[in-house]
Amino acid sequence: MAYNEPWSKRHKKVTAGTPFSLSNSFTEPLDSVELIEYSLARGDREIVDAYQKHSLGYTPNGGSLDLRQEIANLYGDIISAENIVIFAGGQVALQTAAIALLDDSSHSIVFTPGYQSVQVAPVHAGSMVSKIRLSPESRWQINPADVEAVIRENTKYIVINEPYNPAGTLMSHETQRQLVEIARKNDIHIMSDEAYRLLEHAPKDRLPAMAEFYEKGISACAMSKPWGGCGITIGWLALQDPDLKQKIIDTQYFGTACPSRASEIQAIMALRASDMILERNLKIIRHNLGLLDDFMDKYSDFFDWVRPNAGAVAYVRFKGPLSSEELGAQLADAGISIKPAYVFSQDSNDYSDYFRVGFGEKIMPKALKALEGFVEAHKQEWQET
Repeated sequence: MAYNEPWSKRHKKVTAGTPFSLSNSFTEPLDSVELIEYSLARGDREIVDAYQKHSLGYTPNGGSLDLRQEIANLYGDIISAENIVIFAGGQVALQTAAIALLDDSSHSIVFTPGYQSVQVAPVHAGSMVSKIRLSPESRWQINPADVEAVIRENTKYIVINEPYNPAGTLMSHETQRQLVEIARKNDIHIMSDEAYRLLEHAPKDRLPAMAEFYEKGISACAMSKPWGGCGITIGWLALQDPDLKQKIIDTQYFGTACPSRASEIQAIMALRASDMILERNLKIIRHNLGLLDDFMDKYSDFFDWVRPNAGAVAYVRFKGPLSSEELGAQLADAGISIKPAYVFSQDSNDYSDYFRVGFGEKIMPKALKALEGFVEAHKQEWQET
């Protein structure tokens, strides 16, 4: 496996200690007290006792049945506990699936710019990879014709991220249907990173989970985005193919073989409180997105975007005289962190004027206010350059 340095490594060095973060991609973080309070409010004393008295022994490979059942409840009837594999986080799930499915004779299709793990997991598995460049001109939408154009005889894997990180956009139902038709015709698996699913700003935009929609579809998710449970470190895959499921579990054996039971129980607590947690987080997202709308309108001379319609992130273009790397460094000096384009693409020239902001936390308005102050202090200089 070729070594791939994390693209966000440079960003973390630049922004270390900044008090105002627009970098985070998760929703309002939960804490353990809240989880227990949610459980007791439902009368679920049993899960609280289980958390306080759980065994520190190994959990089963692929995850415990009670958690797999709770996760299966997020999907339709076609997905049961037997279709779920649990991991110690979402990134481990992406890596394990790629290693289980691919080798150096295979070809995969990924999209850029995007989350690094989504793009490089097939590379780590030894696969040849074609990258398709998405663009704001097409509202960051996948063009099925572009996918068809790069398919080879040995293409085995298409990796998508919907809702899309970094832009917070979502493909149309028709595009999803066309993509599945192409994959089915060519006997290709589709891995769909659905980390922001359930955070659609309008429920009508929600797509069917790929694991339900396509017999060779795999849906990846984790506790970090919709539920604000980053520290729970639980992710999963949902899929229909039992043989592939077993191969993924066998591959998992050589990595993080089983998740922590404490994490599993915390995940169960959060999932059982989904309605309350998602309502809270969507309320925060909608409020903060309204503030971003005002900011983008006020400073349209300097910034534009494809307005997000899902999740808690947006990809913003800076129209001033700096690259997003240069802007990010200046903002970091002022105590504000953003994520420049180099975090989402191996090619540093790829949309170098773009940066990602996150708006899923209650503290986001303070960071946005700090950004507004920075713009006010520099806008005359930018106009004159």
